[in-house]
Amino acid sequence: MFDSLKKELTRRTLLHKASFGLMGLSVISSAGQILQPSRTLAQTSPSLPPEKKLGWAVVGLGKFATQQIMPSFAECKQSKLVALVSGDRAKAEKYAQQYGINPKNIYNYQNYDSIRNNPEVDVIYIILPNALHAEYSIRGAQAGKHIMCEKPMAVTIEECQAMINAAKKANRKLMIAYRAQYEPYNLAAIELARSGQLGKIKAIVSDHGRNLDPKDPADTWRMQKKLAGGGSLYDIGIYSLQATRYITGEEPIEISAITHSTPNDPRFREIEENVNFTLRFPSGILANCSSSYGYSDTKRIQVFGSDATLELDPATDYYKHRLTIKRKNGIEERNIQEKNQFALEIDHLSESIINNKQPKTPGEEGLQDVRLMQLIYQASRTGKTIKI
Repeated sequence: MFDSLKKELTRRTLLHKASFGLMGLSVISSAGQILQPSRTLAQTSPSLPPEKKLGWAVVGLGKFATQQIMPSFAECKQSKLVALVSGDRAKAEKYAQQYGINPKNIYNYQNYDSIRNNPEVDVIYIILPNALHAEYSIRGAQAGKHIMCEKPMAVTIEECQAMINAAKKANRKLMIAYRAQYEPYNLAAIELARSGQLGKIKAIVSDHGRNLDPKDPADTWRMQKKLAGGGSLYDIGIYSLQATRYITGEEPIEISAITHSTPNDPRFREIEENVNFTLRFPSGILANCSSSYGYSDTKRIQVFGSDATLELDPATDYYKHRLTIKRKNGIEERNIQEKNQFALEIDHLSESIINNKQPKTPGEEGLQDVRLMQLIYQASRTGKTIKI
């Protein structure tokens, strides 16, 4: 799939990307201004009969799409998979047969815009390399479809704003697939932290890392800046950044950061390996976060309160999360019913469309993270603490 996608980064695509920037510049606020996204909680709704479920198209048939997203539709109550978009026709036909999708609902990247003529498709889920998120989200909205886009929303602030503009112009919903905000263990952590059950929150530590595998097709494009936009920060550091924001319910007012890549490691010719960043919040909470493409699999969030310490480890895996609370009198482990976080977020957008409500993680949420990540890079380059 990725070879086909690379061919999409032609002069036409790059011109599109430049125009997206121009679209956003006229309405975007200054780099230091942080927009306040909606933080309403997702609701659980009853299952709809098949004929009333909203039809979804998946754009991009990589490992994440085929192994996590597409199987999750079996657990959706308000959503069904009805169309596929891929540069590999044979691959698309194989999955269409597996999921009972009509062959006429298979599209490629050249005839993608004709999806506007398919009444079976209500929503498009963009699961492409980061640099293609803006183009295919905007084209999808222009085709009259609602949009779910994988994180990071896009590679630049201007692209994010252009996506928001396109969705608003088309009167369509735009949601960013921040699955952790729909996952039960993370929701429990938010409740524990914000309700005062840990005492006054003093600090958050969050670390996300894995070893980038140059032999894995799902990782090869991540080593190319023109496709990925950034390194470990854009891919997995964003989980740490998100966690600090949704646990505190606040926006950072100060950022400092440092990056480092192992010299002569070919994986990091274009993108960074390690990022460490510190955020200060209005309430005085300090967050120390890290992301890495060089250490073993880590997905941990720790919240330090005056009365107790909460730990999620793993915090942002696909399943088998673990939440512990350490107090003076011992350690408590919370056992929470696991639910398919992918099905939950997919159904949340369908429910938002059906009820004409703002999704919990709209485009403004994605814009906010990209803006903050750009400031993290700026703080690292300049060696200065940035006040927002």
